[in-house]
Amino acid sequence: MKELKQILTAYQFAKEENRQVALATVVKVVGSAYRRPGARMLVDLEGQLTGAISGGCLEGDALRKAQAVIFQQKSMLVTYDTTDEDDQKFGVGLGCNGIIHVLIEPIDFNDPTNPVELIQEALKDRNLGLLLTIFSIPNSRSAQIGTVFLKKGIHEFGKVKELDPQLWLRLKHEIQSFDQNQNEIRSYPELGEISVFFELVKPPVRVLLFGAGNDTIPVARMADLLGFELIVIDGRKNLATAGRFPQSKEIILGPADEVVEKIETDIHTVALLMTHNFEYEAVILEKLQQSMIPYIGILGPKKKTEKLIDRLQNKGIEVSEENIYAPIGLDIGAETSEEIALSIFAEIKAVLNKKQPIFLREKIGPIHEKGA
Repeated sequence: MKELKQILTAYQFAKEENRQVALATVVKVVGSAYRRPGARMLVDLEGQLTGAISGGCLEGDALRKAQAVIFQQKSMLVTYDTTDEDDQKFGVGLGCNGIIHVLIEPIDFNDPTNPVELIQEALKDRNLGLLLTIFSIPNSRSAQIGTVFLKKGIHEFGKVKELDPQLWLRLKHEIQSFDQNQNEIRSYPELGEISVFFELVKPPVRVLLFGAGNDTIPVARMADLLGFELIVIDGRKNLATAGRFPQSKEIILGPADEVVEKIETDIHTVALLMTHNFEYEAVILEKLQQSMIPYIGILGPKKKTEKLIDRLQNKGIEVSEENIYAPIGLDIGAETSEEIALSIFAEIKAVLNKKQPIFLREKIGPIHEKGA
């Protein structure tokens, strides 16, 4: 998410300075690759890069091709076959053992539905967006249709009128039945060897950080590093300040019964209870139990959490422990505040991605799920 925000910022600067740019997007991967479909990189004529489509292997060649796309104002699909032992043809030893298809599109600043504008629209609020990018691998030498459509709830954006009517009719049906859990690539050989990358554009993870003590400062920094949206909540005015938490989008001050009325949650929100104040957290936990929040991390020993749950149950409140993670974090031997912050966000990533944390060397099969 942070990378997308950086691309949008770079795009805005380029637009203001009228510097022509192109957008490179990984649209399909077969086998092993450092980045997955949806990875993006913005390129300008001067060679400035924002974002990445690989671990550094492909950027040089993609830069040259992107500059050609800007000159020609014609989209291009580039295939990098790193399964070829003679991968020196790319100028570097890749060793990724995969095939990466990268779509490079020129960006027209005057087009309100150009690919970057569609991404910007997708991230305007916290509603889920579905972005469609159309390409053809067999016809890679021809101009590509590209990123043309965005659906957000009942709202639609893009250039659907320019699409083949038969293709659009098919896509409309696919959009209605699309499983909104993961990205997917679908092929339509009967419609001119067309492939479509169905990409879910999710809002940034929102972190509700309850607690503004010194131990939460590394947590705030790491949330910012990951591109998460941070909201700090505490009752202590001297601790919950913009000076201590410059990464915070918002700071909410007040007693627990007041701040609970000001917080907003959704399925992309996580809560960290790190106030070291039992009574404060009891009120917060009661409120969070009424939400669809997928992760509630509680700092402290198990006995503390058991007492919190007992408190709520004695009030007649039904408590679901499925989304409660206490003690907070993964067991990685963390001791310092920084190490604990690392363990917390490792756990959050695992929970949100529905992954069971293991050593990758012990994983059987590929790291990434098959498909997009």
